[in-house]
Amino acid sequence: MSSIAREGLAIIAGFLLLTILLLIAFIITGWPILNWFWIAGAVLTLFSLYFFRDPHRNLPDDPSKIVSPADGKVVSINTVNDEFVGENATRISIFLTIFNVHVNRVPCSGTVKGSAYKRGKFLAAFNPAASEENEQTIIDIENRRFNVRMKQIAGLIARRIINYLKLGETVRIGQRFGLIRFGSRVDVIFPAAVDVQVQLKTKVVGGETILGVWNEV
Repeated sequence: MSSIAREGLAIIAGFLLLTILLLIAFIITGWPILNWFWIAGAVLTLFSLYFFRDPHRNLPDDPSKIVSPADGKVVSINTVNDEFVGENATRISIFLTIFNVHVNRVPCSGTVKGSAYKRGKFLAAFNPAASEENEQTIIDIENRRFNVRMKQIAGLIARRIINYLKLGETVRIGQRFGLIRFGSRVDVIFPAAVDVQVQLKTKVVGGETILGVWNEV
């Protein structure tokens, strides 16, 4: 079952109202151009309903696992040094097209230790440089076993990052926390001790696909 993300309700309502007004105007005037306009409005309304869908997900209940924070495709798996996670950490980058579900979910249970917005460029989200140079929100989560850093990254089209997480907040794996419009990228950085469970080009499902598993006692 799928619901509609609340972030899209105003946009959907606006397109729907515009479509109805254009249809009424076409019926009253009979002008051919208004026929095309109300059809275009209907298409935009249907696309908005599709884009802002928020499907139910079967969330794991395992503190040792790290799940994908978004739907999309793994476009890179790199080793990086991160001030919050540590040296030789693993960074997995997930690219979202406009056809993916854009609701974002928390990758692991823990406490929010950082939630910061960073201005930047709007390079194409699949560009490796986007991880450092693009506009983004950086979210740090401290688990009792490990630290995880996540980045919501704007892309060439995406210009609106929504993040509801607050400093000190306790979060649960797979919890819904935000959204990015339209087409974007999400990075997840976790310690080298976590075993990676995905490969390049793997299609992932937010809140369900396991990116990594912590095996240390």
